[in-house]
Amino acid sequence: MFEQFFSPKSVAVIGASREPGKLGSQILSNIISGQYQGKIYPVNPKAPEISGLKCYPDISSIPDVPELAVIVVPAKIVCSVIEECGKKGTKAAVVISAGFKESGPEGKKREEELVEVAKKYGCRIIGPNCLGIIDTYSDLNVSFAPVMPTKGSIAFISQSGALISAVLDWSRKQKIGFSRIISMGNMADVSESELIESCAADEKTKVILFYVEGVKDGRDFINRVSKVTSKKPVIAIKAGLTGSGSKAASSHTGSLAGMAEAYGAAFKKTGVLQVSNMEELFDLSLAFAYQPLIKGDKIAVVTNAGGPAVLATDAVEKQGLKMATLSEQTESTLKKNLPPAANIHNPVDVLGDATEQGYKVALENVMKEDNVDGVLVIVTPQTITRPLETAHVVVENANRYKKTVVTSFMGGVSVEVAIDFLRQSKIPNYDFPERAIRALKAMVDYVKVLERKNGPTVEIAADKDMVSKILQQVKKSESRNLTDYQAREIFGAYGIRGPERYLAKNVDEAISNAKKIGYPVVAKIVSPDILHKTESGGVRINILNDEEMKKSFNEIMKSVKQYLPSARIEGIEIQEMVKGVQEVIIGVKKDIQFGHLIMFGLGGIFVEVLKDVTFGIVPVDRQEALEMIKEIKGYKLLSGFRNLPEADIDGLVETIVKVSQMCQDFPEIKELDINPLVVKEKGKGTVMIDARIIFE
Repeated sequence: MFEQFFSPKSVAVIGASREPGKLGSQILSNIISGQYQGKIYPVNPKAPEISGLKCYPDISSIPDVPELAVIVVPAKIVCSVIEECGKKGTKAAVVISAGFKESGPEGKKREEELVEVAKKYGCRIIGPNCLGIIDTYSDLNVSFAPVMPTKGSIAFISQSGALISAVLDWSRKQKIGFSRIISMGNMADVSESELIESCAADEKTKVILFYVEGVKDGRDFINRVSKVTSKKPVIAIKAGLTGSGSKAASSHTGSLAGMAEAYGAAFKKTGVLQVSNMEELFDLSLAFAYQPLIKGDKIAVVTNAGGPAVLATDAVEKQGLKMATLSEQTESTLKKNLPPAANIHNPVDVLGDATEQGYKVALENVMKEDNVDGVLVIVTPQTITRPLETAHVVVENANRYKKTVVTSFMGGVSVEVAIDFLRQSKIPNYDFPERAIRALKAMVDYVKVLERKNGPTVEIAADKDMVSKILQQVKKSESRNLTDYQAREIFGAYGIRGPERYLAKNVDEAISNAKKIGYPVVAKIVSPDILHKTESGGVRINILNDEEMKKSFNEIMKSVKQYLPSARIEGIEIQEMVKGVQEVIIGVKKDIQFGHLIMFGLGGIFVEVLKDVTFGIVPVDRQEALEMIKEIKGYKLLSGFRNLPEADIDGLVETIVKVSQMCQDFPEIKELDINPLVVKEKGKGTVMIDARIIFE
């Protein structure tokens, strides 16, 4: 299907114009000047010919069936034009015209009608309200971008047409080529996921760049793009992450899980590499487009300047990569053939007075090392430096050893010719070493994407009937907030256990329950109207005897009534006081686009102040759960740091997977928190201390 968009045998430009400055004129001119070899059919009822081509009054008058229609007419007649295309048999259309959902309610209605008409005839639409598309290998430029890019192996898909124009202009200066450029517009029909799939199927494309403001269908994006990243890298920049997004909800997870977290989790799940700015987007793309994929994370640096080498070494460590250890034989050879003051350890410093010969010695020996996966070559222009000759040495060794090589020829005019040669030779150059190392890190990350395997799908045994009964009770009530007791029953149905506990309606019952459990105990308010028990004064811990129990019961009741006089109080729960290695939080928020997001982090100050949390998208398997646990900065506190015992990581993984299964089984869950969840020592499991669930 998508071949008709990117390599059509014929194109009709409906709305072609003779007037310079009109979009219909610019697009037709771009098709002609791009040397497109297929048939071109201008359509304009008021012109017999345009630019030497016969013009047709409408698409039905064309003797052939155009494979692609490019529509540049007023929005109010686009639907009728699509109807004509459908009747003619044209199955692909790029709608440049604006005036659809981006313009308000009337435009939204017009766009919905457009989609209905297109579906009626099986015609697929890119747009409307888009810049158009370009395929350099088909010499096809059906856009109003002023520049036809050179051929390359980077596909760029963007929801911003203006950004494409800027990138194309910039790419000319940087001498960067593209395979395809696609402006998505409103995505009324063809989605970003389908376009990513299409670019992945294109043999000329090695890497796919994606500027996104919002995806059309979150679950479809995850399903499709997960398959793409197992074949080709996708690098995305998400705009609009700092907006207010959805309203913060009442739970911890609701307040921490916003648009940024949802997209970050989606990219992580699909294997998309996310960047934070446009510079980084293209820095990474050059490494993937030009170089063989790195085989490991051990990096070597060859330089003629100490300062930049130190910056590069710092960057390697900060990015979680390793500085390669050179063999004794290599270091011995370097010592014999480089000046006495040269540094023969990694980073290898050939000194400021080195010519290309010094780099030749260093690179030949460093790059043949089995322990070296990637190489950064730094060149600063000094008195006798010969940048172009050095660039030739870099290219020769890169071709010889087939390892991942990036360069940082630092400076301006004096290294310009050398940088041009490197680009022509498919060696990516970066103005500064840190940017080069970031590109290598992206390659290492992508290798992990290719290597990762989904954990086995194991359905958790659960008492779903009991959960359904509780939900029916909740649906009959006005509140969608489950009581702590109800929430515990649901978690218990999935094997997530809490401490021994009993509900007390009065002081005597509280004391009796405490004795049954055994002091020390914890007391907590039970009310469907109070979600944050601590804030309401509804919690007391480490209660040691009957007298303290009596005092705690009365204090809780008093505090809660002052906090929320209208609260419905069902009693006070007396709980076993549980101790373990660490307290953590597991939460869920239902995202409008991607479904349920699971949050994991350490409890207490770590979530309240430091927000040391990570997110995953349901379903989360055991491997994903383990990766989530290891992602947080506080992971060391769970893994046996210093004198702390090792926590039960396996038990924690199982708890996360059970929560994921619960959300799959009952999609009406809107939010939930287990906070805190006490993780005991290895092999002893987890205990849920406090729980809340909110249903839609």
